[in-house]
Amino acid sequence: MLNTPQAYGGMVTSPHHLASQAGLQILRAGGNAVEAMVAAAAAIAVVYPHMNGLGGDNFWLIAKPGQAPIGIDACGGAAQAADLEFYAEYSGNAIPARGPQAALTVAGAVAGWAKALGQAGGKLPLAELLAPAIAHAKNGVPVPQNLAGLARDKAAQMGASPGWHGLFDGIQAGTRLRQPLIAATLERLADAGLDDFYRGDLARSMAADLAAIGSPLARADLAGYHAAKVEPLALRVAGHDVFNMPPPTQGLASLMILGLFERVRADAADGFDYVHRLVEAAKCAFKVRDAEVGDPAYMTTDPKDHLTAASLDRLAGGIDFAKASPWPAPANPGDTVWLGVIDGDGMAVSMIQSLYWEFGSGCILPQTGVMWQNRGSSFSLDPNHHNCLQPGRKPFHTIQPAMALLDDGRHMVYGTMGGEGQPQTQAMMFTRHVMYGQPLQQAVTAPRWLLGRTWGETTTTLKLEENLDPAVIEALRLAGHEVEIVPAFHDMMGHGGAIIRHPDGLLEGAADPRSDGAVAAL
Repeated sequence: MLNTPQAYGGMVTSPHHLASQAGLQILRAGGNAVEAMVAAAAAIAVVYPHMNGLGGDNFWLIAKPGQAPIGIDACGGAAQAADLEFYAEYSGNAIPARGPQAALTVAGAVAGWAKALGQAGGKLPLAELLAPAIAHAKNGVPVPQNLAGLARDKAAQMGASPGWHGLFDGIQAGTRLRQPLIAATLERLADAGLDDFYRGDLARSMAADLAAIGSPLARADLAGYHAAKVEPLALRVAGHDVFNMPPPTQGLASLMILGLFERVRADAADGFDYVHRLVEAAKCAFKVRDAEVGDPAYMTTDPKDHLTAASLDRLAGGIDFAKASPWPAPANPGDTVWLGVIDGDGMAVSMIQSLYWEFGSGCILPQTGVMWQNRGSSFSLDPNHHNCLQPGRKPFHTIQPAMALLDDGRHMVYGTMGGEGQPQTQAMMFTRHVMYGQPLQQAVTAPRWLLGRTWGETTTTLKLEENLDPAVIEALRLAGHEVEIVPAFHDMMGHGGAIIRHPDGLLEGAADPRSDGAVAAL
């Protein structure tokens, strides 16, 4: 039996132990869950730079004790100069995935930190929240194995990405990674405030660097950006209230999978019926997502319409319990980090932060060390596409944090990285623990699958970890699933985690053995 860490005073989980410790340091100093999350988010931007950073986006779910959760959308829109004509001139009929033309959306992450702090208050100075990240950037951290491997695998794609090769070429696992420019940038934010990233000296510097390398982003794009408080999507599943982010994220798909699975529920976890029915529920949800979800300002349907009992009943009625439905549909790659914090008073935070693909655009700005995301490469240049590029428009996002208020009074924050795998892994963790009673760490550690592609994979097969029951694997193959076996505890299956708070204040947490993560607690 896998042990699930327990505590009462506060708990942090993240995919890197140094980020978890940064959050714990703030809890120990008397900070609240949001303050701890900002510290952890800044730290993981330093220690996992291939997955997230100051040049990316983030999304938040925050719940104060006794209050409904709120969401924070810190997703940046496309530059005003980024239109169809710009890309017709520079890159033909597609937006590049790497290089300066891929750096076309405002980075919302730092604004997300600021918005969250504004919503939750707190008493600690910003300099204290950023201190762990600054120290790691200055002093250096050991290079994680997955960073070294991805740097090696992606180097050939980064020829048009200024600054990338100088930091990551030939990097080896276990060697010291120092990032003095990021340290100086974080110190500037600690001194001048987070707004400096958008409307101060940092903004001026970054805008000049972006223009010099050929990005369409300009200082006015940064100056006009603010993160937004939003209402989360909600769905009642098996008596529990589950929350996720609205568009432009795929949070709708995550909730739909759970709603559909409730209607076709298997008798037990981890057998053929369980895996097959969750996979088929994911296919139904992804078809809706891929046809509808984008910037909510441009959507023609209300995402809540897809969460009605009638809509879910109709889709669930089409699921064949014995046979796989046709696949593939379009897939969305992406890499990111999910972090969770619940403090001793019960404030709960679920947050996810991303550069989109590993290393984002690969463009590292020479004055600040900020590596810019490539989230805008998910836009279509087809003027009739529902996710067509337009100036100021927000791109579709794979990332979305999750939260649940369980019918027995427990409060759960959970999530994962992994592009297409995010809603699928969220469903596995939630159903295994909440609906089938598996211990929390077991629910996170148990064998996983992934329908679609992520981490640069080109195949859209049903990928199964090799430690899944061989009889289940064979039954899935016979049912018509195009099965591909991958090593156990494979990175492509995401870096999940969760924290649960019981009504008496007991906290339980889980981190993913597929990551460098840890649970840190008071």
